[in-house]
Amino acid sequence: MIARVLTVAGSAAQGSAGIQADLKTFQERDVYGMAAITAIVANNPVTSKGMFTNSLEAIEAQYYTAKKNVGVDAVKTGMLFTKEIINLVARLLEEHPPANLVVDPVMIGKMGSQLLKDDAIDEMRKRLFPLATVITPNLHEAERILESGPITDKEEMKHAARALHRFGSDYVIIKGGARKEDAVDIMYDGSEFKEWKQPHIDTIHTSGAGCSFSAAIAAELAKGATMEQAVDTAKAYVTAAIEHALDFGKGIGSTYHAAYRKHQPR
Repeated sequence: MIARVLTVAGSAAQGSAGIQADLKTFQERDVYGMAAITAIVANNPVTSKGMFTNSLEAIEAQYYTAKKNVGVDAVKTGMLFTKEIINLVARLLEEHPPANLVVDPVMIGKMGSQLLKDDAIDEMRKRLFPLATVITPNLHEAERILESGPITDKEEMKHAARALHRFGSDYVIIKGGARKEDAVDIMYDGSEFKEWKQPHIDTIHTSGAGCSFSAAIAAELAKGATMEQAVDTAKAYVTAAIEHALDFGKGIGSTYHAAYRKHQPR
């Protein structure tokens, strides 16, 4: 049977991030993707409002539909936005624990949108992180979760990973793509560190990179990969997506989700 992965996240109308990025990634990594939409993000120059949260009832119904009608081998969470949604999702996960849970603590979008309310951060730390197989914050998210100063080098990333691991996840991966030097991601399992490094790619068109990375990890874990194998694949996948990013001529463009498949050496 094909592996099944559920994303619980926001919908990004632009198509580059959120559940759109997750479902594209699931398709590219050959798993069956499903979605429970927490909110709709639709920033644009015409309407005055660009954030629409879903009801708790609707989120719960979507979750049960995926869980009961199809089955779930891995769950990935992305934009949850409010403490009420975090508490609901945590309750559902506790009731039906998935074999693999990837928590991407989405806080700020590439377009500058606030995707997690300030009063929800503590709820995420307490309710969601202890359930997670792995959490995947970027540098800015790690700083906000830890209420720390800037994380600027590998030693500070390792210190932050240790601190984040105390919240209860099995693994912590801190993404260092925002650094101007080589992009370094560091994983910590409570005893050992593992590092992935790629040359810095000079582009602003990285919308969806974080979502796609965590979605690829969830897909590989659902198929039975080890965590290290899953991150190896996810890192290669998202690096190709950034290298061949799409520029639509307005603002920050999208990572290209088919790049890993289409540009692999034959």
